Amino acid sequence: MIDQAETSQPGERLQKVLAQAGIGSRREMEEWISAGRVTVNGTVATLGMRVAEGDKVQVDGRNVRLQLQTEQTMPRILLYHKQEGEIVSRDDPGERASVFDALPKLRGQKWIAIGRLDFNTSGLLIFTTSGELANRLMHPRFEVEREYAVRVQGQMTPEHMRQVTKEGIELDDGVVRFEQLSDEGGEGFNHWYRLVLKEGRNRVVRRTFEALGLPVSRLMRVRFGIIGLPPRIKRGMMAELGDNEVRSILEWVGLPVGVARQVVDDGRRNKLQRARIRKN
Repeated sequence: MIDQAETSQPGERLQKVLAQAGIGSRREMEEWISAGRVTVNGTVATLGMRVAEGDKVQVDGRNVRLQLQTEQTMPRILLYHKQEGEIVSRDDPGERASVFDALPKLRGQKWIAIGRLDFNTSGLLIFTTSGELANRLMHPRFEVEREYAVRVQGQMTPEHMRQVTKEGIELDDGVVRFEQLSDEGGEGFNHWYRLVLKEGRNRVVRRTFEALGLPVSRLMRVRFGIIGLPPRIKRGMMAELGDNEVRSILEWVGLPVGVARQVVDDGRRNKLQRARIRKN
């Protein structure tokens, strides 16, 4: 049921607008507001404060240009085929190559990576300008599927396959269980498998196979939720989704299509090849 008191007040809740703008998750925005890092029209913001068109919003003293729109507008979603040897971080003391290096530049927004991949893992990475969308896809309570192709040194026994899909494997940070597992064959000492997980713990696939005495020699993410990695997006390439594809994802995660977001005024919109979304 819709709260009439909520809808009768003008504007949008500040933490919601900031999250949808891609600055961070709604929880992060609430923490920033509570810490006094956000001001509205020169006044320190408070939780629950609402903003309307024309309000001056600043985060850590920097202007945030917001545009609240009633018509349907959508966040941007970018697919990237990560290569091995890249990190999913903007800050690395070792100055290694970062997946953020080649992303289109944004003004007043930032790209949020949906799910990390470690240095030696390749495959599908999703970036968005919507903190709310990123949260819906990553938070453990939503149990979004991740599908991987993995090559290991050795071969799983029938008991291994039964264990990882039934009881699960005990790791240092808890039990892990594959939702699906299929044998994809192999040659010589290497063997391929396909698996599906509903979690994104650090190096969870590698650690699971290592616990079985099967070191991973190659790991690639091929699907995240309803978004599959199109074969035509080769390593190091990216593609931005079109409005219809973005709308499908928003509907799938249960977010309204109309959003409040920051103005993107980068002088140009990168013309990137659209990518298909493979339905479950």
